[in-house]
This record gives sequence, C-alpha cells and structure tokens, in this order.
Amino acid sequence: MNRAAAEAHGRKGETAAAWYLRAKGWRILDRRVKAPGGEIDIVAKRGGLVAFVEVKWRARGADLDSAIDEYRLRRVAAAAEALASRYAADGEDVRIDVLLLAPGRLPRHIANAWIG
Repeated sequence: MNRAAAEAHGRKGETAAAWYLRAKGWRILDRRVKAPGGEIDIVAKRGGLVAFVEVKWRARGADLDSAIDEYRLRRVAAAAEALASRYAADGEDVRIDVLLLAPGRLPRHIANAWIG
C-alpha cells in the first residue's frame, strides 16, 4: 500500500475510532494533534479522565497484535506529556489508550496501555 492510501485508511480508522469512543460516552476534544516528539490521534474526555488515544487500523484482524509497539507508545506518551496541561485540568487523570480496528472485527480498546 502506498503512503497516500495508508494515510486515507488511517484517517478512516480515526473517524471510526472517534465514533466508537462517542458511543462509549467519551467526548472528543481534539484529533491529530502534533506535539514535540509525536502526534496524538485522538484526545478524549469522560468525567475527570482525559485519554490520549493511539489508533491503529489494519486491513486484516490478524495483523492487530503487532500494530503497536513500545517505541510507538513511548512517542505517544511523550506527546501526551507535552500536551496534558492543554487538555486536563488540575486534579484530572490522564492516560494513554490504544484503539485497534480492522474490517469485520469489533474495536479493541486497550485502556491505560502505557505505564511509564
């Protein structure tokens, strides 16, 4: 798959992830936020919790198990740390989540995926 096609699939995956999160009671605060060291796909909030969500879309469900690794999570965590004060008020909790998507599969939401 070329880069443009991969980018288009990634955007579709992020849109699907945002709909999924909304259905689960999350409010989407922002999408595709760039920060020093990385990018956050979705920033979502529910109650006093702000989640920085990394979205991975794969064409085959079998590829989801290898879609996220420590290197990618470390970059997301660095970006989340740089952006946390923009989205989370004092006393609110912040975490890193991962949302894995593939056609024909239910989304897999991994809450608190990074403990750094």
